[in-house]
Amino acid sequence: MTATTNDTTPDATELATHEVKLSDVAAGKVRSLLEQEGRTDLRLRVAVQPGGCSGLIYQLYFDERLLEGDAVRDFEGVEVVVDKMSVPYLSGASIDFEDTIAKQGFTIDNPNAGGSCACGDSFH
Repeated sequence: MTATTNDTTPDATELATHEVKLSDVAAGKVRSLLEQEGRTDLRLRVAVQPGGCSGLIYQLYFDERLLEGDAVRDFEGVEVVVDKMSVPYLSGASIDFEDTIAKQGFTIDNPNAGGSCACGDSFH
């Protein structure tokens, strides 16, 4: 998604990329959810924000916006967006989707997390 001018200099529309990975199962679930909503114009935004008992929490939600400094990566038609402040916290993280009797939902395996709380909803 790099746009260039005739002299091969990147212009203002060039977007940064990130190192978050989205499994095939998670990408399929995102596509399914977007199709159910009839909204193919949305992206999956992943962010790290202050909160929870360990200090930081993950946020996953659909977003139609691209903000200045966002990093974008495409997974076979599913765009994953990470804001510039969250990129270092999520470098190398993997997003998957579990659908078992015990758990249903998106999971994040983050090598940058030093530890998490007992409930597993936040990390540091």
